[in-house]
Amino acid sequence: MLETNRCVLSLIHKDDYEDVKKLYLDERVREYLGGTVTEERVKGSFTSIIEADDGSLYFVAREKATKQFIGTVSLDTHHDGVSTEVSYQLLPEWWGAGYATEVVKEVIQYGFTELQLPELVAETQAANEASCRLLERLGMTVKENVQRFGAEQVIYVVRK
Repeated sequence: MLETNRCVLSLIHKDDYEDVKKLYLDERVREYLGGTVTEERVKGSFTSIIEADDGSLYFVAREKATKQFIGTVSLDTHHDGVSTEVSYQLLPEWWGAGYATEVVKEVIQYGFTELQLPELVAETQAANEASCRLLERLGMTVKENVQRFGAEQVIYVVRK
C-alpha cells in the first residue's frame, strides 16, 4: 500500500470491480482513450488486470478521509514492449484538485525507489492538454510523437 497526504493506493482487488467499471463507462474519462466500452469488455479488461502475472502493478486510489474511489494508476509494459509505462484514470469529480499529480507522483517514486526502474514513460493523446500538463508538471519531457489509435500520441519520459 502507498500513501500520500490525501490518498491511499492499494493493489487492485476483485472487490474493486464496480468502482473501476465507472472509469470505463464515463464518457469524459474515456474521451481520449477510445470511448466508453461495453460491460462485457470491462469484465474482460478487469479480469486481465486482476490475473496479470507479468510484473504489472495496478493501484486503486482512494481518498484517505472518506475511502471514496478516485481512480487507478498503473505500472505496465508500454506499447513498445520494452519500457515501463505509468498510466492513470481518475473520475471527473476528482479532476482539477491536484489528486492526479499526487497519486501519479507517488507511483513514479515507487517505480524508482522500490522497483529500481531507470526510467518511466507515459503516453497520451496530444489533444489531451490536461494530461500533457500533468506529465510536464511531474518532470516528464517529450520523448517522441507517434500516430497510434487514429490520433497523434505524445510519449513522455522521466528518468531516475
